[in-house]
Amino acid sequence: MKCSIAIALITTVLVFHPAANAEPAAAISIKRLTLESVLAIGKAAIDHCREQGVSIGVVIVDRGGRVQLALRDTVAADLTLRIAEQKAYTALSFNVPGSELGRRAASPLGWLDGLMMLAGSLPVHAGGEIYGAIGVSGAPSGIIDEDCAQVGLEAVLDELELG
Repeated sequence: MKCSIAIALITTVLVFHPAANAEPAAAISIKRLTLESVLAIGKAAIDHCREQGVSIGVVIVDRGGRVQLALRDTVAADLTLRIAEQKAYTALSFNVPGSELGRRAASPLGWLDGLMMLAGSLPVHAGGEIYGAIGVSGAPSGIIDEDCAQVGLEAVLDELELG
């Protein structure tokens, strides 16, 4: 008896709940990083690497993979921006830090133009959303690049999580 009542109650809720009968939305809202946020990320990453005596390039791509910010420290090589962009795009595409892509680099995916499966990049996640990715290049190792990217991301992460 109790089971029948519970089933009837659940069925009623499901049938008459507004969300169950709602039409799919014609559009969705997409959160984006503000100019102020990407500047804070980039500056914090550069400052952290400078503290270690390293000049880097930083690129932040939006969730569509388009460059939203590109910063190169004064004496960082020009090439750092191209590498950082490819690292960021790759982290976004696979939704993982570049340091986790080593195995895939040996696969056919590793030969695709525009991908760089190396340490030095992070997807930008907050509050269950993906905003894009950050790529860093110029340090003697990708691990240092990725550490600088992490420090950059941490400059705004709390604000993004709350926002």
